[in-house]
Amino acid sequence: MTHTTSDGSTQESGGKVALAFSGGLDTTVCVPLLEEEYGYDEVIGVTVDVGQPAAEFDEAEETAEALGLEHYVVDAKAEFAELCLDSVTANATYQGYPLGTAMARPVIATAILDVAIEQGCTGIAHGCTGKGNDQLRFEAVWRDSDLEVIAPVRELGLTREWEQEYAAEKELPVEGGNEGDWSIDTNLWSRSVEGKDLEDPSYQPPEDIYEWTTAPTGETTTITIEFEQGYPVSVTTEDGEGGELSGVELIEFLNEYAGAYGVGRTDMMEDRMLGLKVRENYEHPAATVLITAHEALEQLVFTKDERDFKPQVENQWAQKAYEGLIDAPIMDSLNAYIAASQETVTGTVTVKLQGGTVRPVGRESEHAVYSESAASFDTETVDGIAQEDATGVAKYHGFQARLANAGGTDEEETDVELTADD
Repeated sequence: MTHTTSDGSTQESGGKVALAFSGGLDTTVCVPLLEEEYGYDEVIGVTVDVGQPAAEFDEAEETAEALGLEHYVVDAKAEFAELCLDSVTANATYQGYPLGTAMARPVIATAILDVAIEQGCTGIAHGCTGKGNDQLRFEAVWRDSDLEVIAPVRELGLTREWEQEYAAEKELPVEGGNEGDWSIDTNLWSRSVEGKDLEDPSYQPPEDIYEWTTAPTGETTTITIEFEQGYPVSVTTEDGEGGELSGVELIEFLNEYAGAYGVGRTDMMEDRMLGLKVRENYEHPAATVLITAHEALEQLVFTKDERDFKPQVENQWAQKAYEGLIDAPIMDSLNAYIAASQETVTGTVTVKLQGGTVRPVGRESEHAVYSESAASFDTETVDGIAQEDATGVAKYHGFQARLANAGGTDEEETDVELTADD
């Protein structure tokens, strides 16, 4: 038996296929479809831990058991946390929000691919639709292998209604596809909420869509974050909580602590890779605190040239990360520049959490490109430079603009004007 692959070619059926498995409607339906429609002899499910709630793993385990599916769970939290902290050094945001789901997908895809290869699979599959970003992020990793890439939901044009009817007909272990009012994706770095009423840009979401953040109040607190070469290594609260923590621990601590002050909510219209504009709601307390603090430390230790240039690198880094292309060759170059730029980004930053916001209120570094005496209004000279020495600079400043606004002038008039100013 042969079947048509996603690239339009035909391939012999049989063998084993690894499926990115969550236990939800889409991936549960994919299990029998991979056998019936694609002719695979065996399907294995792979779930990758990047910080999801425990209930999601329970659901995946229970569904896999009910299906008789061989199921693998891979712990990739440490690898994902490392990438998240890399994104802090890049101040990585996409259209204004810290990336989360986008960065998790290539980590998940790589882990699934490793299991597929270890288990001798000839195919690898996901349950993504043809409208979202995740299909592209998964396949960017998988298409670099020799395995057949399969996307049943996309390739068979399945709708959610069809899947629900199919699941009922096959008596699959899902509750008719009713997975709640919202489509939610949670990982260590962020929690996204979309779907149903939220698809209306004018709809004001109820407070119950949020789990990581409480409604902002008037309560305030401060927290101090220590960085070494751009990476956060410790956090200390007003009450002395925190300390030196691993990447996973530090992120989890800040998610809980800053989330209690309502920090890290984003409600936005997002442009997807396929050109669709969608309404998204995100929670990302730790990411918000860390990126805000990191930017404040860079402001202290960077020269103006560095501050002007690095955002160009950051925008490219964030765009590639959003696309799931964290292993693209350009990322090596971007990461090399970022690593070099972070050599002096060592110090501490104190931020205030108030009313759902976070703002720097203190920063300190031995690499500060700052002189308190030079900046002071009470100091007459700056490193031997007198205030009156700025007169010549002031005369030239804006000269081209004045010349253009006057409609231009000849060389002789220019000389006279400059002499007159003297």
